[in-house]
This record gives sequence, C-alpha cells and structure tokens, in this order.
Amino acid sequence: MSFIGMNFGIVEGRDARVSVMDHGFLYGMGLFETFRTYGREPFLLDRHLKRISEGCRYLGIPYEIDLEATSTWIADVMKANELHEAYIRYTISAGEDILGLPAEDYHSPNHILTVKELPKTPTELYVRGKGLQRLHTRRNTPEGPVRLKSLHYMNNILAKRELMTYPTATRYQAEGLMLNGQDVVAEGIVSNLFFVREGSLCTPHLDTGILPGITRELVLELALEQGLYCEEGWYSWVDLTNADEIWMTSSIQELVPVTTLLLEDGSCITIGNGTAGPITTKLLKLYREKAGIHL
Repeated sequence: MSFIGMNFGIVEGRDARVSVMDHGFLYGMGLFETFRTYGREPFLLDRHLKRISEGCRYLGIPYEIDLEATSTWIADVMKANELHEAYIRYTISAGEDILGLPAEDYHSPNHILTVKELPKTPTELYVRGKGLQRLHTRRNTPEGPVRLKSLHYMNNILAKRELMTYPTATRYQAEGLMLNGQDVVAEGIVSNLFFVREGSLCTPHLDTGILPGITRELVLELALEQGLYCEEGWYSWVDLTNADEIWMTSSIQELVPVTTLLLEDGSCITIGNGTAGPITTKLLKLYREKAGIHL
C-alpha cells in the first residue's frame, strides 16, 4: 500500500499518523466499514455510510454523510494506488481528547481510508464451499444495544488465533464460528451465517449479539423478493448439523457455501451433498446481479 487517505486528502503510507492521544488508540473509540468495488464502484456504499453514521451518533463522534465526496475520495485513493478494483476500509476514530473517560461528545475525528488489491478467490470456492470450524471462543456481548463495527476487535482476533490451531480448519479453508454465552449460534469471525432447512431460510437474530451485516441485510431482501420464508432466530449447533444448506456472508467474499462442519476434536460433518446448494447458488447469482455482475 503506497498511499493512504487521511482526513479527505491523500498521503504516502509512511506519513499517515494519528496522535497517541487519539481515543481510537487509547480506548477503541472508533468505527470502520469494509467493502469492495465492482467495476470501480464501491458496492452498497450508501448503506455502509449509513451504518457508520448511526454508530458515530451513538458514540458522540461528529459525522455527516456526504456520498458524493466520499465516492470521489475513494476513487482518488484507488487511482493513487493504481487499483482498478479494491478492498476498502474506511475508519473513523474519535480523535484526540483527554487522558481519561470523557463525558462530552468528540470534536475532531480522524478519517482514514486504506485500500488494497482484492484477494484472489478461486471460482471453485463457490461450488465446493469451505469448512466452518466450531470455536471455544464465545462471541462477547455488545457494548451497547446493538453491535457496532468498532475498533475494539479483540474478541475477533482471539477467535482467529484459536481457528489457526486446528489443522483441519486449514485443510478446509475454514471460517471460525462463534457461539454466544448461551451456547447459541452467533456469527463467523468476519461473516454472518445463514442456513436452510426444509425450504426455510434461517439466520441468527440480532439479539444473539451479532453484527447487523450489510451483506446479510441485502441477502434477506433478495430472499424475500424470491418468496422464500425467512426466519431470524436462536439456533444451536445441532440445528446446523441438520441443515440442508449453509453459507456465510461478507462484503468481500459475498456468499460462500459451507459444505463441511468441523468440530474441535477434528471430526467433520458434510452438509448436503458436499457442494453449494440450489438456494445458495440462486442468491449468490442475484447478489452479483445487484452488484452489476451478470454471469
């Protein structure tokens, strides 16, 4: 990464700095959004900015959505880095403040835009799928009424560290699955979860402590448009073992089928016939069409 967007300008990576008194550094007070481009256009940018705006309002960080200016800034940073398509992270930290816990709103947040080349994803992943490793690490409870995509990401990092201790997880390119403190299925380390049973689409309820994912939101809308029955609920690991199809959603990897469930002892459970199911495949096609990709 050669250039970074900093407070709506562009600087060389080595010159991008924030103060040690920034409360994003001191207390994790800040938010970020991760998304990607299709045809050089950031997909669902309006929804990502709406979510970060709502989070900033809750944290007392001043932020007003300017879709046009943000789009231009992203395009400029991509151009500076000679990227035609990009993986993008937009971070808003609270900015400098006192050493201690402030009771008032913040005034001077830092806006940081980092971009990199999209990871190469093999086409066969969307047919053969990946594994889903059950983790001991539990999803922590949100700090407020709903989970924010905040700079306080320790829970996810600890889960990723645990995931890497399982040899079968590497073999199956697995995502890690966290249950919450009540042993209810929550979400992946960087993804939301969906599964199908008896023709009904199921996904964990927001009250399980999951992030209200942007891709999750769109997939639910697409499913309803197709006349699928959709249910947000509280599910167990056993519910997943009895599923006909499972997939994970994220803004970068879209909808990725899960064809193998992995337990902590290394044992495996095959889902369906071991390949992407018809509902997964249909919704992935619709999602990509929404993004302007017609296969």
